[in-house]
Amino acid sequence: MSILQILEFPDPRLRKIAEPVTIFDEKLEVLIEDMLETMYAAEGIGLAATQVNVHKRLLVIDVSENRDAPQVFINPEVDILEDELSEYDEGCLSVPGFYETVSRPCAVKITALDARGEEFEQEAEDILATCIQHEIDHLNGKLFVDYLSTLKRQRIRAKLEKEHKKSA
Repeated sequence: MSILQILEFPDPRLRKIAEPVTIFDEKLEVLIEDMLETMYAAEGIGLAATQVNVHKRLLVIDVSENRDAPQVFINPEVDILEDELSEYDEGCLSVPGFYETVSRPCAVKITALDARGEEFEQEAEDILATCIQHEIDHLNGKLFVDYLSTLKRQRIRAKLEKEHKKSA
């Protein structure tokens, strides 16, 4: 297994829309394992393939307290179950060091494929619902900073660009 490089905002590759996964093979299994290892190493709770420069509709999540319940969602589709919104201070492995309050539907139903290509449905609430929506946004070329005011987004962009220049 390998730890993959996570793209950071404002990298334009984060804006690329991911393509559906059509081949379920050993290469996909390795990618899933690498993404899980990368997510755990970065102390995240979710990671979309787009964030590691693989533009396939694949995401991994583990919101369990003990970090021992990984979930894989391939070609996920989300349906909103409740119009009620919940607010969370969201962070992102692609926007390191920043947390901002984002409102999202608090209950959703996900239809996706597992690592073997078998379809499943799952209802999610609270942090799991938020995490799934956040990661699906990545697959659609959207970041949580897009929910913020232009001023906040520009401030975050400027700070990250400055840090990138220092470390280059």
